[in-house]
Amino acid sequence: MFITFEGPEGSGKSSQIQRLALFLKEKRIPVLVTREPGGTDIGDQIRKCLHDVANTEMRATTEFLLYSASRAQLVREFIRPALANGHTVLCDRYADSTIAYQGYGRSLDLSDLVAITRFATGGLVPDLTLLLDIDVERGLARRAAGQSEMNRLDLEAIAFHQRVREGYHQLAKRDMLRWRIIDADRPEDIVQADLRKIIMEKVRA
Repeated sequence: MFITFEGPEGSGKSSQIQRLALFLKEKRIPVLVTREPGGTDIGDQIRKCLHDVANTEMRATTEFLLYSASRAQLVREFIRPALANGHTVLCDRYADSTIAYQGYGRSLDLSDLVAITRFATGGLVPDLTLLLDIDVERGLARRAAGQSEMNRLDLEAIAFHQRVREGYHQLAKRDMLRWRIIDADRPEDIVQADLRKIIMEKVRA
């Protein structure tokens, strides 16, 4: 099963994924965790370029194509082989991030993004997408207060992040069978409990 985690900055995806992975292993469910951009040697090199705050001249199309290149490598080198071997894959961001950030956030043409994303992924779509939702300003404040280094996208204007969040909600509305929206602005244990319940219902279906 392929499960992806999406959400605005500061929604707590990364920490929740690690806890979920431990939980699934305790349930004897074989699980592997990865992230975007990155997850492979080549992808990690692309990640550094994308997140470097010095790259102020990067164009939206360049950004999109770099994310797509990292994703193409991840799908073929890691995700598809893991799924073929019977693992559940938990991925911190995936193709929906591109539609939300470069489509709604950067205002690139959505039909172009969808076509190129399909090419990059070979049409691989998650079985379940969990949207950890949080108010943009609350999420950015969390991010700034944390120990993670702020990257190039974190430093975008509030309006950009609001467009991204709205994009996520639009995507969820269009495919309600795949998406689940979780209120991430609650204690971590409560959010984790909701995530476990949703995933176990999906695993047992």
